[in-house]
Parts: sequence; C-alpha cells; structure tokens
Amino acid sequence: MQLNPIHVTVFKLLEGRLFRIPGYQRSYSWGRHQRADLFRDIEEAQRSGRDHFMATVVGLARETIGIGAEEFRVVELVDGQQRITTLVILLKAIEKALGAEDAAAQKAKQGLADLLVKGDEHSLVLLQTNHDSSHVFTDYIRKGGVDETIVVTAADCNVVDAITECERFVAGWSADGGLVGLLSTVRNRMSMILHEVADESLVYRVFEVLNSRGLDVKWIDKLKSQLMASIYEHVPAGTREPGLAEMHVIWQTIYRTIGTVADHADEALQFAGTFAREKAPNKVLPQEEAAREILQAGGQALKPIIAAARKLEAINRYVHELHSDNRRRAPAKVLQARFVAVAIMARNLDAATTADLLERWERSSFRLFGIGRLDARSYNREYTHLGHAIAAGLDAKAAGKAIDALGEDFDLEERMSLKSYWDEWYWRREDTRYVFCRYEEYLAAKAGGSINASEWNKIWATDPAKSIEHVKPQHTEVGYLHNLGNLTMLPPGVNSSLGGRAPNEKADTYVECGLRGTAAIGREINAGLKWDKAAVTVRCETLDAFIRKHWKI
Repeated sequence: MQLNPIHVTVFKLLEGRLFRIPGYQRSYSWGRHQRADLFRDIEEAQRSGRDHFMATVVGLARETIGIGAEEFRVVELVDGQQRITTLVILLKAIEKALGAEDAAAQKAKQGLADLLVKGDEHSLVLLQTNHDSSHVFTDYIRKGGVDETIVVTAADCNVVDAITECERFVAGWSADGGLVGLLSTVRNRMSMILHEVADESLVYRVFEVLNSRGLDVKWIDKLKSQLMASIYEHVPAGTREPGLAEMHVIWQTIYRTIGTVADHADEALQFAGTFAREKAPNKVLPQEEAAREILQAGGQALKPIIAAARKLEAINRYVHELHSDNRRRAPAKVLQARFVAVAIMARNLDAATTADLLERWERSSFRLFGIGRLDARSYNREYTHLGHAIAAGLDAKAAGKAIDALGEDFDLEERMSLKSYWDEWYWRREDTRYVFCRYEEYLAAKAGGSINASEWNKIWATDPAKSIEHVKPQHTEVGYLHNLGNLTMLPPGVNSSLGGRAPNEKADTYVECGLRGTAAIGREINAGLKWDKAAVTVRCETLDAFIRKHWKI
C-alpha cells in the first residue's frame, strides 16, 4: 500500500480542520503516566529548542463545512485521538491562564479561543469527542469549567483528571517566554505524522500497516480495524454499507461498556478468542493470539464477521458485569476463574441454572484461591478446559459436576491445620469480607430470614478495610489481634465511629448494627463474656467449622 504521510506541527495539524471521534472508537483513556510523558516532551522541546516528534495520526477525511468566511475539513480520527484530546485540553488550560498583561498575551489568548471554539451558532468546538454524554469535555472547552457532579463514566473521570493535570502543568510553567512561550513550543515545536485518507475502504488498512511497523495500539483496537477492513475487502458492495453500520453500533456498544467503570476489554478479547479456538488451550490465550482466533472465525463473509464481533460484544458485557460485582471479587480474583464464570454467563441458560452453576463456581474457586491461598499459576489447564467446554455447549448437569470437582486433589486439610493459618486474616481483607458475607447468609437461613441487604450493599461498595472490625481494638497489640476470631463486620460509617473503644463499650452498637454475626458477639459480651484470647479461640473454631462445612473440606 502506498502511503503519503505529511509531517505537521500541532499548529498545522489543527489549522483548517475540525476533528471528530466517532462513537465506535475508544473513549478517552489516557492516564497520568501518558500525560506526564507528554509534559516532559514539551519541556524538553522548550529546553533544547529542537522539534519533537510525538506520534502518528490517522484520520478519515469527511466533508468540508463553512463557518462564516472560513472552511474546515472534518476529519474522523482513527488513531491519535488520545493525544489530540489531551493537547486540546492543554491548549484550553493555556488560554484560561493567559492574562491581558501585554498585547502578545492578549493576541495569543484570542487566537486560542478562536481555534478551540468556532464562531457559529452552535459554538462548534475543535474536537467532537465520543461517549461524552455528560458533556464534561465540551463544557470545559466552551466555558472553561468542570461540574464534577455530572461526572458519570471512567472516561469522564479521565477527562477531569486531564484537565486538573494540564492546568497544574500550565500553572507551574516557569521557562523563559512565559505562557506565550509555552504556547509557541506546543504549536511549533511539537509535531506528528499525519495520514489523512479520503477513502474509508483504505483507512483501516493504513492503520494496520502502521501497526505492523510498531505503532503502539491495543489489540482490541487492532482487531476492530481488521474486521472493518475485512468487510471492505471481501463483502459485496450491496451488503457492505449495512454491515459497516452494524459494526459501528457493535463497537460503539463495546466502547461505551468499557467507559462506564474500567477498561476490561483486554480480558474480554482474551476470553472471546479462547472460546473461538476449536481446541481448548491449556491457559487463556494472550491478546495477540486471541485477536487472531476471532479474525479467523470471522473469515471473509459478512455473517460470520458480524457474528464474531457480536460474540466479543457479549463477552465484553459479561466481563464488565463480573468485574462490577463486588460480592464475587474474592472468588474471581484470578483470570482462569473469571474465564469459567464468563463461560457460564455467556451460555444464556435459564436464570435458575445459571445461578446454580455460578454458586458452584463461587464455592470451588474460593475454596482454591481464597481458603487454599493458591495463586494465578494454579489450575490453569483445568479451568481453561472447563470454561471452553461450557462455552461450547457442555450439558448443564455435567458442567455442575465438573465445577464441583475442580481442585478435589488439593489437600486443604493440610493447609488449614497449620497452627498459624487463621492468624493475620485481617490482611486478607477481600477474603475476610467474603467469608463473613457467606457466614451471615448461613446465620440468616438458619433463623429463617435473610441478610440485611441495605447494610451489606454499603459494605460491598467500600474498601473492605472500612468495614472489617477488630473486636479487641488494634491499639491493644495483642498476639491474636488479626486472627479471624477477633474480626467481624460493621457498616462503614459505624465501624469508623467506634475508634479504639473496648469490647464492652461497643457491645450495644454491635447488637444494633443489623448484622447477625456481629450482633451475636455484642449480646455475648453484654451477657458477661470476657473478650480475651479464649473467647477469640472459641469464635475462630466456630468459623472454622462453618467454613469446613460450607466449602466441603
């Protein structure tokens, strides 16, 4: 493929163009590290006086629009949107900081205002971002402020962080020339290679060619471009446009899901690619291999290409759902365990069967990776083969038996019989919180009731350290301080209000807290129980017996 790139400064890149990031592209995801690198590059360019090459930009040239007496070419960004978004935010921060102390500053300030916000009736901004449903980015570029009460998504949070860091960088700029000098450095010393392609059928191949030359791009973004290119190359013209429209919707959904909390799409790619492989591998595939499997599954016909993308969209949704479930965080701590859970969720079995299989999965996985304290190197083959089989249609009854059998060969008794096993459980906070939740469910069922969902929702929504309570307070520094028997749960606000009070001073609060296990401790203390090593040992033995019964040890 013959490419005709041009080397442009930031000023030349932004001049005469309006940029758009379509909904089927990734939302803003740069973090502090990437922005810090950009700031260092700017400082180095200013210090040395030399030009600094930043990156490659790939864009699809769209229509030309007139605003007043000027014309602007609309460019849809295919690659480079993260850097350009950050640069636009930085330019706004410079505009805000520029004063009216001299004619040069006034001219620079007005020039930036005209560049960033065009003078039509809609106050069109230089860059139209995707997934900006809260208008955090657009409002900042237009008005220079941020209403953090409307921040909803992870992308919104990233934009707010970028605004804060860019304004801090501008405020701390002390080099010769002041802010006008900073603006000059950004506009005239920072440069990029621009590939502006007018033919949409070529733009994704440009992206792929650049990637083969070392462009740093996430594998899921590479896969999207490869699938799009396959449609352009192999699908007949009559069905191509509807197929592309459907693909745009699929990827917009994928990126919207990614942006709501965190970026788990890399894991979704791994899972979808592993499911797509005909024969189960011995561990979840790395991203590159997974992308290759999905691309192969898509082939060259529209129907399987769309089906492969739809499958990835569904897996991405289930991965997001699993990661968002704080209650299952402990059994889902390792990749291979999550792989099996997603396989169960993706089967779309009836609700009762799905719930049963997930309950079995929770017990087996926490048995190994929580109680057994195994790490991510353990049982890779067994979990991966089982997840692959479930996704391929393994009968639900057989799947349940196979899940129950996971780790049957591991000797938990030997591990739990160690004298120090229950000591220091406070430092295993996710596991501790999960054990107490299951114990609370057990006590509720025994009493013919249910757990206090309102209080447990508060517990799951915060760091476990804010809810794990030491009955014997931490300042006492007794040898059994972090033993499981000395720990219990309280809602976050209640826990912090008790400070370092003695057990008898906290007993009434325990009784009234709404948690059965903790209330039982309070009643025993009010009845005269001395909370000492002997009491902690008895409670630890009670919890030990529950754990052995519940997890069939």
